[in-house]
Amino acid sequence: MLDDKLLRELGTLKDQVRFSKKFTIDKDFDNVVVAGMGGSGIVGRIFSELYSEKPVEVVSDYQLPKYANDRTLVIGVSYSGNTEETISVLNQAQKNNCITVAITSGGKISGMGFQTVLIPGGLQPRSSLGYMLMPILSTFLDITNNVRDATFERLKNMDEDHSKEEMLALEIFKGQRIPVIMGFFPFSWVAYRWKTQFNENSKIMAFSNYFPELNHNETMAIGDTFRRDMFEYIAFRGSSNNRIEKRIEETSKITGVDFYQVTAEGNSIIEKLFFLVHYGDYVSYHLAKLRNVDPQDVSKIELLKKRLA
Repeated sequence: MLDDKLLRELGTLKDQVRFSKKFTIDKDFDNVVVAGMGGSGIVGRIFSELYSEKPVEVVSDYQLPKYANDRTLVIGVSYSGNTEETISVLNQAQKNNCITVAITSGGKISGMGFQTVLIPGGLQPRSSLGYMLMPILSTFLDITNNVRDATFERLKNMDEDHSKEEMLALEIFKGQRIPVIMGFFPFSWVAYRWKTQFNENSKIMAFSNYFPELNHNETMAIGDTFRRDMFEYIAFRGSSNNRIEKRIEETSKITGVDFYQVTAEGNSIIEKLFFLVHYGDYVSYHLAKLRNVDPQDVSKIELLKKRLA
């Protein structure tokens, strides 16, 4: 019997949306760099699609961009506070006199001397997306209490009934299929989040892309690739751009492949964002249970970190 710790963690996302801490940015800036890896790094990528007033670059490596200076806002995101790549970028940011802030649950980063939002510990980083994302969104976007409350209720409903997500997991399991998740702006990186949840929770390979970009490459392969039946094509729906919706429909017809469709539900971008995130979380959770693998297990990742230490 698998430990249902992940299920309990998934149930905290609705409360994470109400996490209200944010940064105080007193100095003007020209651009933003978000540094983070894995479950922490996805925070910057999602933010980059929601915020467009100034350029945003996400760094998932050791190196701060050379242009970064005292007019650059650097946001380090590390759930543990000990991610070596992120610490490297933050050290460089301090040397370059960047405006430097961070989000973490503790670790070395919490003691580096710059403004830090401390978030609750004890969870897997990938189960803490709300805690890591909301401080950035609250700092730069106008998120009302009504939006938070509506998002809370929608996620609560999914916590109480995730049978649709279980059905998709069962379809993937029965066909031993590889998920290919197809998103669209501003949820392209949510599709990638699905991909990484399948990787870590379900222990399977998965791929993601987004409309309209995939229409300029993958469209040629969807219906004609080797072993086409091994793929489960999952398309997000509900774009405010009618051309995107048309592209999804025509791509399915042209390739002769029926896409499993997941429509973004909600009355705001934030509500739709977290709905799609939570949907993917539950699909990957149920697939892990069907495969009888521990969704919490990241032993190979931890072993790699140990060998590199």
